[in-house]
Amino acid sequence: MELYTPVLALALLAALFAVGSVIMSAAVGPKRYNRARLDSYECGIDPTPQPVGGGRFPVKYYITAMLFIVFDIEIIFLYPWAVHFDAMKLFGLVEMVIFIATLFVAYAYVWRRGGLEWD
Repeated sequence: MELYTPVLALALLAALFAVGSVIMSAAVGPKRYNRARLDSYECGIDPTPQPVGGGRFPVKYYITAMLFIVFDIEIIFLYPWAVHFDAMKLFGLVEMVIFIATLFVAYAYVWRRGGLEWD
């Protein structure tokens, strides 16, 4: 249990900082609210009106999110491989070539289908 004491102390410190920041911003921050402050802000452009039910998002947003997750997971697998590359020798190289080839096939498919174009 002694080994976990610094980790638990750091987690407690982080939680205290997060809770303390929220409480202090509510206590010290300005309390003057008006219509302009409560209105949504879209990078200097007047917000577009939304239907009462919330409206529908194009499928493009979800495809982009899934692509981000796929390529983010690729990076997660590449870090340990890069750290232990010497220990894995030829087996590690072959496995990573297969992994990268699989991702390249997915990338080529998305590119060919126009998933990376925003127009």
